[in-house]
Amino acid sequence: MGGRGERGGRRGRPAASRGRGAVQAAARSSSLGRGRSAGGGPGAAAATTLRGARRDGSAARRGPPARRGSVVRNLPAGGGEAPAAPRSRAAAAGAPAARRRAAVPDGAVVPPVAAAASSSGGPRLREVLSRLSLGRQDVSEASGLVNQVVSQLIQAIRSQEGSFGSIERLGAGSYYEHVKISEPNEFDIMLVMPVSRLQLDECDDTGAYYYLTFKRNPKEKHLFKFLDEDGKLSAFKMLQALRDIIKREVKNIKNAEVTVKRRKAGSPAITLQIKNPPAEISVDIILTLEVQQNWPPSTQDGLKIEQWLGRKVRGQFRNKSLYLVAKQNKREKVLRGNTWRLSFSHIEKDMLNNHGSSKTCCESDGLKCCRKGCLKLLKYLLEQLKMKYTKQLEKFCSYHVKTAFFHSCVMWPNDTDWHLGDLDYCFQKYLGYFLDCLQKSELPHFFIPQYNLLSLEDKASNDFLSRQINYQLNNRFPIFQERY
Repeated sequence: MGGRGERGGRRGRPAASRGRGAVQAAARSSSLGRGRSAGGGPGAAAATTLRGARRDGSAARRGPPARRGSVVRNLPAGGGEAPAAPRSRAAAAGAPAARRRAAVPDGAVVPPVAAAASSSGGPRLREVLSRLSLGRQDVSEASGLVNQVVSQLIQAIRSQEGSFGSIERLGAGSYYEHVKISEPNEFDIMLVMPVSRLQLDECDDTGAYYYLTFKRNPKEKHLFKFLDEDGKLSAFKMLQALRDIIKREVKNIKNAEVTVKRRKAGSPAITLQIKNPPAEISVDIILTLEVQQNWPPSTQDGLKIEQWLGRKVRGQFRNKSLYLVAKQNKREKVLRGNTWRLSFSHIEKDMLNNHGSSKTCCESDGLKCCRKGCLKLLKYLLEQLKMKYTKQLEKFCSYHVKTAFFHSCVMWPNDTDWHLGDLDYCFQKYLGYFLDCLQKSELPHFFIPQYNLLSLEDKASNDFLSRQINYQLNNRFPIFQERY
């Protein structure tokens, strides 16, 4: 990705983004020693000791004696400035990476790392992570089958007169972000349709959902048939037309047994089920409009990645096209199917695949970090808990985990904050941030800060998940050893 070369030179600059103070506070102490008691919130823990031992079981690197570090208090769910410990930059630069610790948000529960990692009966996180890796042969077979099916469908869709002749395929979601866990059984395919100029009108206060109307003299007159009685572009009508084409075409696929699942109310996806004995593969086809125009005002204060990926990279991202998916806004009193939701899947994929503050992070000749490993572990933890408590946790999805991950990358922006050997510690500070969000019922959308993904209306569900995660954390994640 262009512009990544400047990232490496940003580490010594003054903090400008949210949560930077937390990073400075940690980086300026040689270690996070005996932390103070974390007060308030569900499952608040007693003081913990986080020493400089390597989390992968290897010998600790030697360094200066550990000093008592400062614990950041009342860190906002969306990140925030915190006072830095009075310590020089030179001292921070000389401290071993395993000892330069970022503070854990107030209210988070973090038991002693050594106990969590090595006590009998508790699975080592690196061993759990290795179990989540996808088999190369399985990936090859599954992706090959999906490519064949989707390619045939796209050819058929383009051959229809007018409406969808310009669509292009874009892989999105966890498989294409290389954070898919367990099995290659779910794929997200965006069918991207360019549209020249649209008028966007917010339909609520989230800044995420919009009504779309054509500006004067549009080129896309073939889409007029999808307008509703008020002149708004109907997501429901477009999605239904695309679904009808796909349902007809799957009958012509000879090399695989493919069915179209029943439509879910408000879902932006057309879901295919591909039989791949002994399992099945689920493919979500997502109709997406690509608009070459400025991002709406609700995004102005989002994507605060200057200290993580660089100011130039942020500018490049914001110059990319605007994507909108056919997603129903469930807050509407009358569901008319004419709302569209902003989508940043294309940028999220770029950030995950180019996630280092230095341009060589996790490349073949560069240092490796544990960012993606931490994301996979929390995805897996939520997935396992949802299987066990399906009804209580039905409102949660992997996007909550991914959003918290992006905020964590901003709060701890340097590659040394995510040292590969510090997997246990890094996972727990990321988990601590997510717990803080649940406690406060506040998780701002990464691109649209005014859009809170954890509503106070769902506080009972947020508290339930918080309690379950705290139980897992304090008992060395027994759910990682269970099978559902």
